[in-house]
Amino acid sequence: MDRSSLVADELPRIALLVVDGVSLLDIASAIEPLAERGSYDVVVCSPDGEDVTTRSGLPFHVSSSAHGAGRVDTAVVLGGGPALDGNPTAAHASAVRHMAGRARRLAGVDSGTIVLSAAGLLRGRRVTARQEHVCLLRNLQPSTEVLLGTRVATDGNLITTAGEDAAKVLAATLVAQDQGEEHARALGAVAQDGEQHDPRTMHAVVNPMVRRLTQQIVADPTAPYSLADLAAEVAVSPRHLSRLFREALHTTPAKFVEQVRFDTARSLLDGGMSVTDSAFMSGFGSLEAQRRAFVSRLGVSPRVYQRRVRCSPPAEASRLLPPPCSSRDLAVPDMAVPG
Repeated sequence: MDRSSLVADELPRIALLVVDGVSLLDIASAIEPLAERGSYDVVVCSPDGEDVTTRSGLPFHVSSSAHGAGRVDTAVVLGGGPALDGNPTAAHASAVRHMAGRARRLAGVDSGTIVLSAAGLLRGRRVTARQEHVCLLRNLQPSTEVLLGTRVATDGNLITTAGEDAAKVLAATLVAQDQGEEHARALGAVAQDGEQHDPRTMHAVVNPMVRRLTQQIVADPTAPYSLADLAAEVAVSPRHLSRLFREALHTTPAKFVEQVRFDTARSLLDGGMSVTDSAFMSGFGSLEAQRRAFVSRLGVSPRVYQRRVRCSPPAEASRLLPPPCSSRDLAVPDMAVPG
């Protein structure tokens, strides 16, 4: 055995379980911070050992099947494919249970937590999840304690993360547990257990111009924000402002504005406001713009969302709502947002 193989065998192995539809960004966000430190042997597995097709349509080569991954210190389940509807295949569920039974530590990243629940591994456990996943998790396993809107939750040997940078937060959490928070801070995504996650303002403190604009948008989502106007507000070019937003918030100014308007509209609907009033009070400016935002994110119109979610218990609501899609998948124009 050569020296490189010997070193790899001595390192704690982190195995990522992926299926078709997994986000390539999630894979990279989890692997790169861990592999670059040289403290882990990181492998990517699929249930049957076959390569997978990512959400973007690109193929991804895996190292082995879940059953052939060998010794595993930490098993990480990423979302994708059937994870979002809570119906993983028998092979997927079997792979999750196999890895969980042999790993010292178990983790679910974003919709990967749904797979853990569908595999029967979250009875009485404490997890975090996006708001659109809560009803489904409670329906799959009512005894699971779901912390809405938190970035990371730990429960014994279980770690779950949620939000746009869930994979990166998990990597930082693993490093913090194993090597201390000082090492984890270098990854830039350290989160305390139960810390609130708000995609509208996360990381905005990194850049004062981004912070100024995000605070302005959140304070008044009804203003007509275009990329040119926002750039002029802080005296930079539109292209430079787009780059700053991607660095700070991993999104574009236009997507940020629409996300704030969507969050505002959903809160207004949850509070009982009419669909028409919520559209204008949140800044969408038209019923059609609001409808497109809800259908893109939740798969249903604002009217259907309000009726089904507010009038249904969690178990029934999870059956009525179709699977949501990630804001990373939305094709929102970069140059302007409807006012």
